[in-house]
Amino acid sequence: MKKISFLLAAALLPFLSRASEADLPIPDLATSYFQQFGMNGHTLLTWGIIIILFGMLFGLLQFIQIKKLPAHKSMLAVSNIIYETCKTYMLQQGKFLIILFAIIGSLIFYYFFWLNHMEFSKVMLVLLWSILGILGSYGVAWFGIRINTLANSRTSFAALRSKPWSVVSIPLQAGMSVGVLLITVELIMMLFILLFVPGESAGACFIGFAIGESLGASALRIAGGIFTKIADIGADLMKIVFAIGEDDPRNPGVIADCVGDNAGDSVGPTADGFETYGVTGVALISFIVLAMGLEFQSILIVWIFAMRILMVFTSIFSYQINQVISIARFKDKNDFDFEAPLTSLVWITSIISIIVTYIVSYMLISDLLPGSGLWWKLSSIISLGTLAAAIIPEFTKAFTSSKSRHVKEIVTASREGGASLTILSGIVAGNFSAFWKGMVMMGLMAAAFAISKMGLDVIMTYPAIFSFGLVAFGFLGMGPVTIAVDSYGPVTDNAQSVFELSQIEKRQGIKEEIKRDFGFDPDFTRGKHYLEANDSAGNTFKATAKPVLIGTAVIGATTMIFAIILMLEQMGLLNLSLTDAPVLLGFIAGGAVIFWFSGASIQAVTTGAYRAVEFIKRNIKLDKDEADIEDSKAVVKICTQYAQTGMWNIFAVIFSLTLAFAFFDPNFFVAYLISIAVFGLFQAMYMANAGGAWDNAKKVVEVDLKEKGTPLHDATVVGDTVGDPYKDTSSVALNPIIKFSTLFGLLAVEIAIKMSQQAKAAGVTDWTAFLGVIFLAIGLFFVYRSFYGMRIQK
Repeated sequence: MKKISFLLAAALLPFLSRASEADLPIPDLATSYFQQFGMNGHTLLTWGIIIILFGMLFGLLQFIQIKKLPAHKSMLAVSNIIYETCKTYMLQQGKFLIILFAIIGSLIFYYFFWLNHMEFSKVMLVLLWSILGILGSYGVAWFGIRINTLANSRTSFAALRSKPWSVVSIPLQAGMSVGVLLITVELIMMLFILLFVPGESAGACFIGFAIGESLGASALRIAGGIFTKIADIGADLMKIVFAIGEDDPRNPGVIADCVGDNAGDSVGPTADGFETYGVTGVALISFIVLAMGLEFQSILIVWIFAMRILMVFTSIFSYQINQVISIARFKDKNDFDFEAPLTSLVWITSIISIIVTYIVSYMLISDLLPGSGLWWKLSSIISLGTLAAAIIPEFTKAFTSSKSRHVKEIVTASREGGASLTILSGIVAGNFSAFWKGMVMMGLMAAAFAISKMGLDVIMTYPAIFSFGLVAFGFLGMGPVTIAVDSYGPVTDNAQSVFELSQIEKRQGIKEEIKRDFGFDPDFTRGKHYLEANDSAGNTFKATAKPVLIGTAVIGATTMIFAIILMLEQMGLLNLSLTDAPVLLGFIAGGAVIFWFSGASIQAVTTGAYRAVEFIKRNIKLDKDEADIEDSKAVVKICTQYAQTGMWNIFAVIFSLTLAFAFFDPNFFVAYLISIAVFGLFQAMYMANAGGAWDNAKKVVEVDLKEKGTPLHDATVVGDTVGDPYKDTSSVALNPIIKFSTLFGLLAVEIAIKMSQQAKAAGVTDWTAFLGVIFLAIGLFFVYRSFYGMRIQK
């Protein structure tokens, strides 16, 4: 959604004569011709579908190969329980999405049909593609949990072989399957619109598709983040209360925790990634059509999509190169740094993607305005984003890796200072990380702005907007790999749990059985060590993907806000000045909303976790070998209940407050949007990296120091439970919060403008300010309810 609102704004610029982007005519791509390839743009992109289909085949083959990998039946049984429980959760979320779409669909219908007087058939087209967008986000999320729950048992079993390479290779293979399939599904849907839908209807299809995928991603991301941390905290606290081990089979919270790993760390990021890549493309297409001359539109649209298609090829190619290098380095080793193959994959992909960007851009657009150097200027802007997708993970690792100085500082502080200094040291790490990453993002955007001033205004209006959009596009230039290293985490986390829940080492005659059936002697002690160390690597690389997605959201929001300012200025409705009181008030309101959201999302986790802990403490049976399955289902039910209740409160506030603020005053509203983007960026980075540092500090104590069950371990467990909602609930969900606020607030601005104009023309009372007060009252009611309706009561 971060781009869709930008499109809505840009469509009202006075140099355009269109009612909305749904009326936007997509140019005939056959009018462009590329001499180097000897074909027009339509034909070139049609051939590009072959690469996309190859990518789909690659993703499906990885799925099949993982499914064929061996695993003991006890581990397969645990994986199946996790998947079946995940299915129940996803079906429940599907019902939630239907209700949510009914609400949003009504708003879309009102805006396009009643206020913009769009043809009924075209409004239905918007709604149809909205549904397809939701199904896209929902479908790739479902695929993600399926392959992850296949890979977790295979990874767990591979750890018994004494050679840890497969423990790294299998989760990475599963991640690449998800990442490549995600991008190819999104590209196929968008290319279908671009190549086969008539130009006069394509705009409506793109708008509907982007709204739908964003809606699906936001709901799955926020609810999943709440669910997973309720379960995680509920399971973790039992280690202190009952002095039991990690993933103890007697703990009814462990199955819920495994489901949560998928709900929060697989479903949410996968759907979010699908939405992010899709909406960025929609935005760039629309900006090209809106702000450039007819002679440039078709060529640059083909160029953008050629870059997106080649992203699939460069990611697969880089993965294969990295596999060859990593196998040669690590296959026969008994121990190595599990982060090393992931780090090399990110850098290899970044370098290859940048090289391919320059080569293909030269081949496609070097003859566009000969002598202008347009091809290398646009390539350089994209490459800034691609480089950031490798640099920012390095900055993240500096604060969250188990080998980083900040994580070691947390462990050192915890040894003598207990949980108090554990928490304080993590806060320090989070604050420092927000500073450094903020400076990196500012520098990249400043560089893009500088390049945009080097003659890009010859072909477009407002080149700075386009340059920011291209930076966000470059951020996603290695999309499948970014998703792959993010999806690595839930597999490694589940693999450790599967090992414990299967109780495989306690089975009578298990060593002989494995030797007979699988042909190797299992090493259970070393296997557990590998799984714990690999979980630490998964924690680190889950953390690296978060700032990439939030950074894309904020850069996209900056692009939108710039466009909104231009729209309102051209309409004579905006005089943005720092000396105006509404501007200062808007900045304060935006910060207030970000801090409310951080509290509301953690409150949902806190109350849910309290209920889960209360239930587990009352029902745990330490005299048995494993938890009762009904007790485990009851914990899952508690997690789902509080996730959805918290979700409703959050959505109600975001909808109501952004609508209210948009109805009040344009200067106030624009300042509010700037504020939530800036406050949200730094709050998200601080929370994500503080949480990641606490998580890996606990892993250092468990894996490197081998001090489980000690006061030091207890202190780091407390730090981890504080960090859980920081890193996996509030921080990651700020991404869709920023997008939702901008989209629906802008829709409200357009509604308010039209209502006000109609009222003045008819000589009747203008009710927009009054409606703003009503929406504000509704929003404040749900703000109140998000705490007082969710607080812990006995």
